[in-house]
Amino acid sequence: MGGQDVLTRSQQLTAYIKKATAVHIVTHIDADGITAGAIALQTIRRLGKEATLECIKQIDATTMERLANQNHELTWFTDLGSTIASQYPSLTKIITDHHACPPDSNAPYHLNPHLFDLDGSYEISGAGATFLVSHALSSQNTDLAALAVIGAVGDLQDRRFCELRGLNRSIIEQAVALKSMQVQQDLRFFGKETRPLPKLLQFANDPFIPGLTGREEACTTFLQDLQIRLTDGDEQRRWIHLEPWEKQRIVSTLTQMLLAKGFGHRIALRLMGESYLLVQEEVGTELHDAKEFATLLNSTARYGQEEVGLQVCLGDRDEWLGKALNLLRGHRLNLVEGLQYAREEKIQKRRFVQFFHAGDGIRDTIIGIVTNMMLNSEEVDASLPLLGFACTENGDIKVSARTTQVLVDRGVDLAVALKTAAETVHGVGGGHNIAAGATIPKGKEEEFLSLVERQISVQLSV
Repeated sequence: MGGQDVLTRSQQLTAYIKKATAVHIVTHIDADGITAGAIALQTIRRLGKEATLECIKQIDATTMERLANQNHELTWFTDLGSTIASQYPSLTKIITDHHACPPDSNAPYHLNPHLFDLDGSYEISGAGATFLVSHALSSQNTDLAALAVIGAVGDLQDRRFCELRGLNRSIIEQAVALKSMQVQQDLRFFGKETRPLPKLLQFANDPFIPGLTGREEACTTFLQDLQIRLTDGDEQRRWIHLEPWEKQRIVSTLTQMLLAKGFGHRIALRLMGESYLLVQEEVGTELHDAKEFATLLNSTARYGQEEVGLQVCLGDRDEWLGKALNLLRGHRLNLVEGLQYAREEKIQKRRFVQFFHAGDGIRDTIIGIVTNMMLNSEEVDASLPLLGFACTENGDIKVSARTTQVLVDRGVDLAVALKTAAETVHGVGGGHNIAAGATIPKGKEEEFLSLVERQISVQLSV
């Protein structure tokens, strides 16, 4: 079982689409969800069928009851839906997801890599799974491959190996063959296209650079000591402006710093990896690098503006892109403030996990991003999974959990831990082994933490 079985399943899903005259798409609010939704929407439109789309934070009973009552001819779940694959038999549905799924969810309408012994945390994303179905319907849809790569990068599927692997690789090859994407080895830090050089280093967190990360003045001094010009006339220089020798000098010095601080070659090697560039987009913009494109998309649907992100994915570079860039500015500010708030709240350590509770201080839609950024900061003990809590608009508690590949290799599975703990306190949860989320009733945080700890201890056989 594996890649070929996934392709067979994608062919099976095309039969459901071909029979329907109208399709309602339900997708997630992150970059992977938006790109998956855009791929599905464009696919249905190209078939001349009616298509509608909505973005949701999570699947719960209320949402499913509403969808069932709306009586859509066919509902296409993208980047979510695996948890309800075997439920709601009256709802005609197909699912292209990549999150951990129940063993009884293997049905001809459900495409998920976990059903075929593939890892959905790095081998293919929700957008990638959706693209497979789209491509199976028509080779005309090969031009949507770049969106699937953006979705995978936005889902951090390149984090484990510093490059995309698995079925993602074949999707990249299609985008490259179509000359819509270029792959190159480069520094992995976020913002190479748009951030001034000191900012690029200041916000570096994978790997964390001791003495530089979080310290803008120190980053400026570091670059000046290396005789790297920070400006060109009135313009601040960015990574893309540097000469090859300048890039090499920076990378070599950062490598030496990490090794001197005892981080080891494995961490130092994470400085470099693959970058995925969208050839048809303007160099130096938020759309040229897949990682920055994904962040732009995160700044839309996470704030209830999914239509903005969808239109950018579908090619609008005028009105909708302008709106997206405005949202991005607010998103960046919220992340900076969220990180500051999390640091002020202090990380609380228990035996098997560590956590912070943001209350109303951080939006529940970005608590996962903040938690992931905190995991790579100096305030956090990398030997323990990190959980972030935030209040939702309806009074529940959103939980986001992140851990390291080292702990996953030792047996930690956050998806199982959070799903089990959440259901015990009458909530919902799921995700991946390395990154998962849950929504639980307010006041159940302490019980939930104890249940997660129990799960982690069992997984580590302590």
